[in-house]
Amino acid sequence: MSKSIIRSASGKSFLIPFLLVSLLYLLWGCAHGLLDVLNKHFQGAFEMTKAESGFIQFSTYIAYFVMALPAGHIMRRLGYKKGIVTGLLIFTLGAFAFIPAAFVHSPLPFLVALFIIACGLCIIETGAHPYATSLGSEDGAAQRINIAAAFNGMGWIVGPLIGGMLIFGADANDNLALAKPYIAVGCAVLLVTVFFVFARMPELTPGSEGGSCSNAPPGPEGPIWAHRNLKLAIIAQFLYVGAQTGVFSFFINYVTELDPEISNLQASRLLGFGGMGLFLVGRLGSGFVMNRVPPARFLACFAGLAALCMVLVMLSAGRLSLYALYASFFFMSTMFPTIFALGVKGLGAHTKKASSYIVMGVAGGAIMPILMGWLGENNMAIGFSLPLAAFLFILYFGLSQGESRARR
Repeated sequence: MSKSIIRSASGKSFLIPFLLVSLLYLLWGCAHGLLDVLNKHFQGAFEMTKAESGFIQFSTYIAYFVMALPAGHIMRRLGYKKGIVTGLLIFTLGAFAFIPAAFVHSPLPFLVALFIIACGLCIIETGAHPYATSLGSEDGAAQRINIAAAFNGMGWIVGPLIGGMLIFGADANDNLALAKPYIAVGCAVLLVTVFFVFARMPELTPGSEGGSCSNAPPGPEGPIWAHRNLKLAIIAQFLYVGAQTGVFSFFINYVTELDPEISNLQASRLLGFGGMGLFLVGRLGSGFVMNRVPPARFLACFAGLAALCMVLVMLSAGRLSLYALYASFFFMSTMFPTIFALGVKGLGAHTKKASSYIVMGVAGGAIMPILMGWLGENNMAIGFSLPLAAFLFILYFGLSQGESRARR
């Protein structure tokens, strides 16, 4: 990691705060990775259709829509550190709520627990994304957030592996099977909360001394909604999270339909080591490639390739389609952090509020899995037409950045 991208203009190092923020990316990656195992498990345990199992994602991602503006208010009122600690405590509460939920044979208590977890995650993400972009020069913001997001990729690997082992590998009479992964995550979150409480974290706000916000101009004048690029970023993020969530959620369904000899446990391992492994590799590599390639061009290229992968997945052409599904994880890896960085770039004092609106776009993950499940009830491949459309819009967003800069 280049030291220059995590230093202020005065030379102050932000290495420790950056590493702590990166831990947050790891934790919520693990939490989201677990959802993809729950999706397939709920279809069998509670006799749910694919569309009905999409309510697992709905209960999680709708919380981002509900909490995005309150989360922004919390960050403005409490600051980054106290706001993030608040989110971590809510995250912990939701994780431990899985314990009583495990003794009620109904999906509803689990959905409520997932909603609580996501409320905490929304607060954490609302603070962590702009904070990561602020820990150094503005020119290095996209590279910095992609490096932090590589830790998120590690969490996406750990989540399905832990979930597959503890849920699919559990005894049929183990009532706590669904709760065990979340008990482990809850304990880890508590530990990180303690680190944050006692760590010295610089409070970087637009106009303060320190990070990129202080080195940047005050930002364009006028109301926040006058900035076309922000509106495009919100739509792009809505569609991207919907596409990512749908692809991740129905990976196990698609693989087991493509090859009925593959078990759910084996498919969860393919998801963890194969798909999520490539997702991690993409995030690790993109943070360094962006030193040489403009982020917008990089985003457009990956979105176009992801769209091509979806076409091949829809063809259900045996191994070719399976490899295309794997490859889509690699091409999706850089989209969320890059869309975010491009959306808040140059907004100055609007940055925290803009962050709330872009995080609100995560609600796309509440809608698309249900629609994909409905379209793919009899043939999962058909459901992947929705991510295809989403990636085409993200391609447009990436290509539009030159025009957006000219407008500013």
